[in-house]
Amino acid sequence: MSDEREAPNDTVVGVGNSVSDGTFRAPVVQAGAVNGGVHTYYGQPHFSVLPPVSEWPRLGTADPIALGVRRTRRLPGESPLPPYVERDCDEELGDRVREAAREGGLVVVTGAPLSGKTRTVWAALAANLPGTTRVFAPSPGTDLRGLPAVVRGRGEASCVLWLDDLGGHLGEHGLTPAVLADLVRLRVPVLATMDDQAYDARRFGVPGRAGVLSGVEPVELPRAWSEGESERLDTFDGDPRLRAAAAWRGTHSVPEYLAVGPELMEEWRRARRPDAHPCGHLLVRVAIDFARCGLISWAGIHVNHLSEAMELYAEESAGARAESFKEGLAWAADIRHGVTGLLVPVWGRDAWTAFGSLVADVEDRGDSVCVPLGMWPLALAAATDNQARGSVRWHAHKSLVAVAKSDPEAAVTLGAINAEVGDLGTAKYWYRSAADAGHTEAAATLGEMLVVLDAEVEAIPYLEQAAEAGIARSQYLLGILLADRAHDWLTRAAEAGHPAAEDALLPLRKVTDTPPDTVKE
Repeated sequence: MSDEREAPNDTVVGVGNSVSDGTFRAPVVQAGAVNGGVHTYYGQPHFSVLPPVSEWPRLGTADPIALGVRRTRRLPGESPLPPYVERDCDEELGDRVREAAREGGLVVVTGAPLSGKTRTVWAALAANLPGTTRVFAPSPGTDLRGLPAVVRGRGEASCVLWLDDLGGHLGEHGLTPAVLADLVRLRVPVLATMDDQAYDARRFGVPGRAGVLSGVEPVELPRAWSEGESERLDTFDGDPRLRAAAAWRGTHSVPEYLAVGPELMEEWRRARRPDAHPCGHLLVRVAIDFARCGLISWAGIHVNHLSEAMELYAEESAGARAESFKEGLAWAADIRHGVTGLLVPVWGRDAWTAFGSLVADVEDRGDSVCVPLGMWPLALAAATDNQARGSVRWHAHKSLVAVAKSDPEAAVTLGAINAEVGDLGTAKYWYRSAADAGHTEAAATLGEMLVVLDAEVEAIPYLEQAAEAGIARSQYLLGILLADRAHDWLTRAAEAGHPAAEDALLPLRKVTDTPPDTVKE
């Protein structure tokens, strides 16, 4: 009897599988023949793949704007961000950051929207951690359950988890108490920001929902700046953005001013299209130009002055008719970002002022259009008190003196403003400058002013200049003035015994006995 046996029919020798055009990452069945249906089940990893620590950006070279710090305006030659102004909480926050770097742990800064949370935390990172520290800033909703395993492979590298707007990183796949505990054991600091309302809702709203927040005392960042913070702001006079924030923020905080400004400027710029908000755009421009004329922001501009000034912008005013004044004002005053409109109301006066950053940005841009000359007398008329009138006069000199020496119209504007505020000496200087350049209306006004100031001899050449150009009031005043002087000389001649002098005086007395008000006061 033979010991050899036949191999069973279902025995397969040298069975193999092959995969072409790629790699199959799942369980594989090695089988020669399978009877019946085959169902292969495989699952995804329980967490998403996270980059190794070596690929995280270094703190010293990381871009804070890319990691959540709001950009401010950026004109040519300006840095991406203005200098950081120290906040009162910086010392406490720095202590927390250094402690978390030594022992691990979560540091949370809370505050109102646009209170400066992200910039404050970023400044604390830069001031208290080495520039070689690796920073991981995941997008909201990123699965963080595998993060402790990634950190274990970091070697000697120091790292930090950066969670701007912590609310977007909480949940069963985000920063859970278990994940945080692992990071603490690995001595990884976790720095986060959170809106006040979001923090309160999760921390106190529903029992058992606090999660990682239950053991954390946040660093609170007030919206309003303290007196000390405002004083520190004033020391940054060399940065135009911070200088403008100090001057133009009004009732808004510095972070609100800096963050919202670029958005408002872009929206205002695009609104000039005929199918957008041409009337609203022009209204905002008028308000900006009134501010550039020196009207104090708290006083505001009455809607009547805004409406009147729109006519000075002929081209834009024609296009603005596609939108009603009411619609344009409503658009311009609508609140953006929960902070402000492009126009800010001055309560109780039916008056408005442009949001300060718009004024500062227009002033600082080299390609900005000049304020129309006709705006200056309107601004002076809109001034509500002597302080505002003085401000308009000062801004007029600042803006117009350089051009007035070659532009008679600008010189006339300066003359009119100074005459209106009572500085007749300066007014004479600018009227004379315009008149000497051939401006006949300036010559007429200067002649009248000199007559009032008992400088008739000085007035005659300017009155003659205006009279010869056809200005009727100058012709009349010059005639009266010359008649008056003729009366004086004929009187002297008559008293000296000249035979025809007395006869010549008779018709002159009818003119000179009732001189016009413009000759003498």
